[in-house]
Amino acid sequence: MESDCRIPMACLRPRVLALHALFWGLVSLRVFGAALLSEEKTAVTRTVTMPCWQVEEFVVATDCTICSAFQATLPACLQTGYVERINCTKSNKDEYKSCRSAMMEEHLFWKFEGAMLGLTIIFALLVVARQRSLDRQASEKVRRQIESI
Repeated sequence: MESDCRIPMACLRPRVLALHALFWGLVSLRVFGAALLSEEKTAVTRTVTMPCWQVEEFVVATDCTICSAFQATLPACLQTGYVERINCTKSNKDEYKSCRSAMMEEHLFWKFEGAMLGLTIIFALLVVARQRSLDRQASEKVRRQIESI
């Protein structure tokens, strides 16, 4: 009579079970340890002064524009190359915030579309070449079989 057990008996050996427990223990320790470390780091960074636009409401004073030579040294400018000036309502502070320009987004979109079109053409040509090669091999095989008769 066959057993309904789907687990192979080799997997139930103590050595295999111990290795599985050790492996998953290390994986979970790595995952939970990384989560704990990230919580500690965020707690440390929260004590550092956060920009006012992250903790309170703000009004955009200047729309998203490309960074000037003077603004290029700002940390907000280094992320995207575009910056907007904002005014925080509670503290009444003017700060700069990194932003994404619509023109930049459109440029990136068309760049992506061009790359995808190029890859489509390349892979279509590869498929056609491979199909021709396989057809040639098949016809050669048929020709050799006919000659051997």
